[in-house]
This record gives sequence, C-alpha cells and structure tokens, in this order.
Amino acid sequence: MSDTPGFNTLSIHAGAQPDPTTGARATPIYQTTSFVFDDVNHAASLFGLQAFGNIYSRIGNPTCAVMEERIAALEGGTAALAVASGHAAQMNVMHTLMQPGDEFIASNKLYGGSINQFTHAYKNFGWNVKWGDIDDPSTFAAAVTDKTKAIFVESLANPGGVVTDLEAIAKVAKDANVPLIVDSTMATPYLIRPFEHGADIIVHSATKFLAGHGNSIAGAIVDGGTFNWVGDKRYPMLSEPRPEYSGMILAETFGNFAFAIACRVLGLRDLGAALSPFNAFMVSTGMETLALRMQRHCENAQAVAEYLDGHDKVAWVSYPGLPGDRYHNLAKKYCPKGAGAVFTFGLAGGYDAGVSLVSNLKMFSHLANIGDTRSLVIHPASTTHRQLSDEAKVKAGAAPDTVRVSIGIENVEDIIADLDQALAA
Repeated sequence: MSDTPGFNTLSIHAGAQPDPTTGARATPIYQTTSFVFDDVNHAASLFGLQAFGNIYSRIGNPTCAVMEERIAALEGGTAALAVASGHAAQMNVMHTLMQPGDEFIASNKLYGGSINQFTHAYKNFGWNVKWGDIDDPSTFAAAVTDKTKAIFVESLANPGGVVTDLEAIAKVAKDANVPLIVDSTMATPYLIRPFEHGADIIVHSATKFLAGHGNSIAGAIVDGGTFNWVGDKRYPMLSEPRPEYSGMILAETFGNFAFAIACRVLGLRDLGAALSPFNAFMVSTGMETLALRMQRHCENAQAVAEYLDGHDKVAWVSYPGLPGDRYHNLAKKYCPKGAGAVFTFGLAGGYDAGVSLVSNLKMFSHLANIGDTRSLVIHPASTTHRQLSDEAKVKAGAAPDTVRVSIGIENVEDIIADLDQALAA
C-alpha cells in the first residue's frame, strides 16, 4: 500500500486487518456486551481515559471501530463515532455543543425528519433553531446571536436537487466562530468531502449510501479536528474540567479529536444510542463498494433526469446534473464526479398525479428510504414531510406535486422503462 492510498483502497482496507487470533480476513462481528480487563490497573486506566481500549459495547466495540476508522479516513477526519442512526448522530452532536437556551442555525432545505427533530424534539432540551435560506448565505449571518453555537447544513439537500455552497456558509461560521456541521448523507465522501470546504463536523445517516443495501440502520459522526475548543467557555463539555473524569479538560487532553472523544464518553455513554456490532459489520462491508456503487448511481440518475426533463407529462426536474439547473455550477464545483442519486421532479397533474405515479411503478420500491441499490420512490408531501405545513413543505423542497426518486444501480434502460409505463398509465 502506498503512503497515500486512494479512495477505493481506503474503502476496503481502512480500519481493518486480519483478526490476530484466528487470521480471519473479514472483520469479525464482536457480538459481546463487555470485555475482560487485564487487571485492576488496566480497568482504572480505561475508565479514567488514560488508555484506549474496550470496556462495554455501549461505549465502543471492535467491529464498530472498523466502521469508525473507515469513515474517518474517507472523509479526511481525525476520528469518528458510530451510533445507532443518523438522528442519533445529530442528537449526540448537539448534546455535546448545546446548553439550555442556546441556539443553532439550520438550512431551510433539509430532510423532513431533521426539520421535525430540530423544531420539536430539541425544544425539550431548551435548544432553539433558527433558519437560514441556503440560497442566501447572508441570512445565516443575520441569524447569528451571542447564543449561537453551531450552523447545520446538508451538502446535498434531501429530498434532492440542492447543492450547498459550503465555502460561503463556512465563512459565515468562521466569522461567527462557531462550528459548521454538515450532513453529507446524500453525497458521501465519494462525491463531496466537506472538510475540504470548511466544515468542522460531519454527520451521516450511514443507513443510506454508506451501507448501501437497505438492510441496516446506522449513523456516524466525523470530527474534522479543525475547531479550537480550548478555553472556549461556550462549549463547557469540551473546554471545562469534567468532574466524571477527575477534572480532565477534554479539549486539552485530546487535541484535534477531542470532539469525537466527547461525543463518545459524554454523549454515547449516557444517551445510549449505541450501534450494534452486526450493523457496523454491514455498514463496513457496504463501504467496500462505495465508489463503484456511487459511480453507477450517478450515471443512472443523470440519464433518468435527462429522460424526465424531456417528458411532456413532467412539469419540472430538479437535478443539478442538468445544464439548465440553478445548482449546476455549484455541482461542477463541489461534486464533479456526479450530482448524486436522489432528486425530485413534479408532474403537470400536481399532487394527484404524483400519488398516481408512485402507485403505478412496478420495479421502483415505494418506501421511506434512499441510498439503496434498488431504485426507490416516494411522494414527500404525503409521507416524509407530511407533518409540515404546506408553506413549510414548499420551503423544504417538498411541494405537493413533488416526487422524490433515489436511483439505484439496475440497468438504466429498465429504470426508464418502469417510469415510462407509469407515466403512460
């Protein structure tokens, strides 16, 4: 292996090595709750954070560690943490950053579940969200107050068709001296590496393209090691002595991977959203073919978007790979290898036509997920974004006529044929 292995090589080898006891080449599933200590002193050093090692699978597990090291390597981060879901990743990040009464600024174009989590669930913790227009970075700057603790965006926005100008938003975050959190679920590190554009923290719903086969729920947090937490009283979890660890200041002890450590030993330890070793195994295995799958996903999505763009029953297509799309130039800048597999379009017949289309598709699976090898379809206004008002749906890119597709890796001719018969119906 070279000193700077390529993306495909890291996808297969990062974090993994033959099992030292059995010689097993595939990463074993360490299906155990706890781990035996060498002696009392060894146990004390682990519990006191003086040494790294395994204690209890809620906090860390060798199978999960392979997934963590792999996603950190692919993103170019300093460390990562595997958790039970994408929502758990967001919860753990905010638990580490926020105190009651604090605020964060989020993009107005996000996955509907995130909008719901931020708007409602976080209120129970006294965390307040303010919204910025992703197409106008000045709205993020205008929303900054002395209570602002973070800015949150998606690199490619779900339900699709929006490419975030990460560098413009990163400048706002830097000027405000707050971390930029990027949900890069739809892009994966194959298409966009947000740390290269100013992000400080990346979260993933690893359920989607990282795992890639629609069989496991998982999430990931990646620490970029770029934000200076030392002495910053706004972030006491990192900058102030921790009584549960004998007064240790995590930012000073762990340096550029302190955030990942805090998420593990203060968040995952107490919130408990641990990832099962089996699901970590499935995600790690999925990541081995990430580049191959993403290339095919993007090639197929481009062809399908071009087909729909020329269809007389389709009113509009929002896919940044199309030359006339408003985000086409941003796509060329941030994701030159492809504009992703998920996008939206609307039918001339509006809401009823959208519902009819998803009902008549045969090969597409009608379900609430993206990032599967299979082609998937959903009508967001009646499902994932149903809890939002009509006005909020439009702002989130899920207007009543909107259909979202996640294009799979089947033969593209078969994908288009299924759409063609459904549109004809």
